[in-house]
Amino acid sequence: MIIQLKNKIDSNELEAITKTLKEEHIKSNFVETQHNKYLVCFTKTEFDIRKFGHLPGVQDVHSVSDDYKLVSKKWKLNNSTIQLCDTITYTKEPIVMAGPCSVENEEQMEKTVSHLVKNNIKILRGGVFKPRSSPYAFRGLGIEGLKMMHSFCKPYDIKIVTEVMQVSQIEEMLPYVDVFQVGARNSQNFNLLDALGSVNKPVLLKRGVSGTIDELLQSAEYIFSKGNEKIMLCERGIRTFENSYRNTFDINAIQVLKEKSHLPVIADPSHGVGIRDHVSKLALASLVAGADGVIYEVHPSPEEALSDGYQTLNFEESDNLIRQIHNLRSFLNSN
Repeated sequence: MIIQLKNKIDSNELEAITKTLKEEHIKSNFVETQHNKYLVCFTKTEFDIRKFGHLPGVQDVHSVSDDYKLVSKKWKLNNSTIQLCDTITYTKEPIVMAGPCSVENEEQMEKTVSHLVKNNIKILRGGVFKPRSSPYAFRGLGIEGLKMMHSFCKPYDIKIVTEVMQVSQIEEMLPYVDVFQVGARNSQNFNLLDALGSVNKPVLLKRGVSGTIDELLQSAEYIFSKGNEKIMLCERGIRTFENSYRNTFDINAIQVLKEKSHLPVIADPSHGVGIRDHVSKLALASLVAGADGVIYEVHPSPEEALSDGYQTLNFEESDNLIRQIHNLRSFLNSN
């Protein structure tokens, strides 16, 4: 059960509600987010939710059986929207995020930002802290790379999504980041998820390499329960027995996540398949399947990229994909 409280609830009203819950042997957790106040409730016995709806300070009461309650769709009729700037809101229009796997140098950033501006892409993805399988691989430019990326994006009001790997990085990254990305390897780093729950900026939460859909939703619950409602779920492929491509892009998960949760769902076809020739097709397929947006990798010269060049589009391929997304958007909106 979720008890949605009135924003102007006073301490006496909250105490009275909590007392009533205790009398019914119902455990409750108080959650205050950027937008609302809630009591998330758990009990092993049957109870009548009508006992709580009339109490002073209560705005609404929702019966939610899922373990992940706040991110569940069972209590929220409308899908959540996340406004990144005056012109970007996650609604019916798919959002595109694009950029290199890793920020490498000024020339790369200048060319990439120009490409985004040309195609009216408002969000740049780029890694500065890179979790790599090999300790000898390029692991990013760190905070200086983020500052450089920010300096190129700011004049065009392009927003930045980049990965944070540990709690200690958040404060230093905060002035330069618009969306914190939690990578697949950190999807169950609960200390990091807790910390991002205290940040008033959106979080793009990627599914774990071998994570189930319910595990992804439970991770999102960590962030929400600590106070941050601005969460996007990201399907980026999972590890299976198949070795013909990097990951198995679980396109089923897009619709299932939309069915289970009110949070926006973003598709990452670059990591989903790991093969450049297939990225555009999977990006389009994910939008047909109901994704709210796509995030993909693009680089001026993928063959020379310091990381993930084999799954990265060049500018011409990216231009073509954007045109196809516009055509698909028009088709879907007309049917």
